Amino acid sequence: MIKNKYITNKQKKEALNKELTYIGKKQESDLKTLMYYEDAVINELKNIKSIPNSFLKTGGLKIYTNLDMNAQTILENSMNDNIKNKDLEVASVMMNPNNGKVIALIGGKDYSKSQYNRAISSKRQVGSTMKPFLYYAALENGFTSSTTFTSEKTTFTFSENKTYSPSNYSDTYANKPISMAAAITYSDNIYAVKTHLFLGEETLVDFAKRIDLSNNLEAIPSLPLGTNEIKLIDMVKGYATFANLGYTVDPYFITKVEDSNGNILYKKKEKKDKVLNSSITYILNELLSNCSSPKFIDYNTPTCMNIAPILTKKYAIKTGTTDTDHLIFGYNNDIILGIWNGYDDNKETLVSDGANMKKMWAYAMENYLKDKEDNWYKTPENVVGVLVNPISGELATNDDKKTILYYIKGTEPSFNDPLDSMIPTIKEQDTTSAQ
Repeated sequence: MIKNKYITNKQKKEALNKELTYIGKKQESDLKTLMYYEDAVINELKNIKSIPNSFLKTGGLKIYTNLDMNAQTILENSMNDNIKNKDLEVASVMMNPNNGKVIALIGGKDYSKSQYNRAISSKRQVGSTMKPFLYYAALENGFTSSTTFTSEKTTFTFSENKTYSPSNYSDTYANKPISMAAAITYSDNIYAVKTHLFLGEETLVDFAKRIDLSNNLEAIPSLPLGTNEIKLIDMVKGYATFANLGYTVDPYFITKVEDSNGNILYKKKEKKDKVLNSSITYILNELLSNCSSPKFIDYNTPTCMNIAPILTKKYAIKTGTTDTDHLIFGYNNDIILGIWNGYDDNKETLVSDGANMKKMWAYAMENYLKDKEDNWYKTPENVVGVLVNPISGELATNDDKKTILYYIKGTEPSFNDPLDSMIPTIKEQDTTSAQ
């Protein structure tokens, strides 16, 4: 402007020295995890066949995503407030289970320090979060909420004298028969392995394929204890099948892509396939909602009792723990949130790391849903709730602890037949030996 004599040098100096006032909403975010979501978008974009590579190289694309900045902010703040161990890594996926829209994602604690996206790339052992898939298969094969196995220190013996001796967390056992409801609430490993072997080791493998969770699981005794490695986002997809009462959905980040002229190059077509029975799924969701219930405090404590005071809504929740990993998946009809924490080098974690992860989950869910009504599921017409003893699964008496468990009509316990009709068959075929 000076060169073209529009202003003088004096006017130039005055302009440069003038303090500027910016008006309007700040467009940039200082979230340390936001770039993980962007990387997931780019990764998905590269796999959309309808967009030529030339467009990716030259740019000019308008990409519309499912990112919810409020959800992303809540998720990151909850992580920072609860995961204080600075070396511990975190991955998390928040998704609408009814359509697969991923609205928030954390691939690590700080993108500037590590660009590795643990939410979509890392495979880890999933621990006891594998169990709900087994228990759906069990309910489908005649088990009920009251079906019992004995929880005790057990060695399983197989052909060629091979043995397997799982243990419960903290070596805590009922040393008596417990209901499926109690086994889920306490995450009892012995009950899970007995169920797995009774159904046949291929049953869980086949179920995982049915819900498109994984095609590479090994049919081994420890499978329900989560010894196989699975991506976090794939586990969220699997749990979404329960959260939406039986439909597979594909997690996705991009809704639409346009060129610089507004021409639509790609538009996501949501796909839902019914693969599970809605009534059985409802019963499983009710069972998983007991993981923070004080009604199950007995010889053991529900796995999520430490976050019970935080929760104001009803959720289905399952946690998992290995020596090196902590996971939690929880949902209602509106949203599903999965979280993992651990170390990239597989260093052993602390018990407190798992406790803090549960708090991260609870505060994130509660803050995201704070303005929404409790959106739990309507009881199907062919399902009945019965007041029972939560540990034995038998109909409750006046002297019992009591809780409501759910059953397909006609399979609920009665005083004439206090345990479900599967029990004699299960006991006859139980070939394990107690130690």
